[in-house]
Amino acid sequence: MRRYDIDWLRIIAIGLLLIYHVAIGFQPWGGMIAFITSKEPWAALWTPMMVINIWRIPLLFFVSGMGVYFAMQKRNWKQLIAERAQRILLPFVFGMFAIVPLHLLILRYHFNLSLTYTWDPGHLWFLGNIFVYVLVLSPLLFYLKHNEHSKVVRTIQTVLRHPLGLLVVVAFFYAEVAILKPFPFELYARTWHGFFLGLLAFFFGYCFVLSGEAFWQMIQRWRWLFLSVAVSLFVVRVFYLIMRTPDYLIVIESFSWILAVLAFGSLYLNKPGKALTYLSEAAYPVYIVHMIFLYLGSHLVFQWAIPVQLQFVLVLVFTFAGCFASFEIIRRVKWIRPLFGLKAER
Repeated sequence: MRRYDIDWLRIIAIGLLLIYHVAIGFQPWGGMIAFITSKEPWAALWTPMMVINIWRIPLLFFVSGMGVYFAMQKRNWKQLIAERAQRILLPFVFGMFAIVPLHLLILRYHFNLSLTYTWDPGHLWFLGNIFVYVLVLSPLLFYLKHNEHSKVVRTIQTVLRHPLGLLVVVAFFYAEVAILKPFPFELYARTWHGFFLGLLAFFFGYCFVLSGEAFWQMIQRWRWLFLSVAVSLFVVRVFYLIMRTPDYLIVIESFSWILAVLAFGSLYLNKPGKALTYLSEAAYPVYIVHMIFLYLGSHLVFQWAIPVQLQFVLVLVFTFAGCFASFEIIRRVKWIRPLFGLKAER
């Protein structure tokens, strides 16, 4: 049975990604990670961004693992790899050579650098990771699929259907940060921390769906606890700004946010609709092209002597408008659609 809440969460996570990236342009350190930044920073904007920066990307990995569970129901391993290669690997390679170089050219132009072509995975590193996860985990995932009554699967289901069993999941994520010691925690892009955290989230996302309706009922019952823990630890993290927040607290906070989002999403978002149909198709192309319009909007707007808050709104609107205008073109051209992760036939 299709879960519409998972589709909604993917859409919401990508929307938050765009807002988050726009906000980086107003931080004094944004230029250090190759963002075009405003001459007038807006430091207060980062506080709400801190709410999402430790769970927005992990949530996408969880959701991707859930999506693979459903994709496997009507496919064997060869069909799954072929389908993921078309939907993930092709857009990744195309984007690396044709999309990312465009926003890098805008970046170079803004800083008066030589306009040389440079291919790079850029923000599409996420797609590369997902495809590797499918390749690496497929044997295990298909074993679990074909042995749903085995002792291994029953053990996974028993653990994940109990709230205390979630501590096992936390232990895996804590082991990852204890071994790799990432700093900051939210530095996921093209790091071993991002790779292995994503691998774990992808696998456990699959296992959550494998655990059936009992898992969703359990997290719904405990949703307010998850949210309370997440909010409380966020407050602690804000007061630890001068010092590094202990890794175990960040792991618990991140996972608590994710469980709360999954729980509330399963309660209120598991329903179809025209908006969901449209945005589900738009999400992938919007994610792929958004940096072009973010950089272009930043280059234009940051030259204007207007309040920084208005700059933020204008860059945000420009980015979303450019992305959806591009999507309206992409969705209508049959041969372009696969390059942006869409099926050739509408």
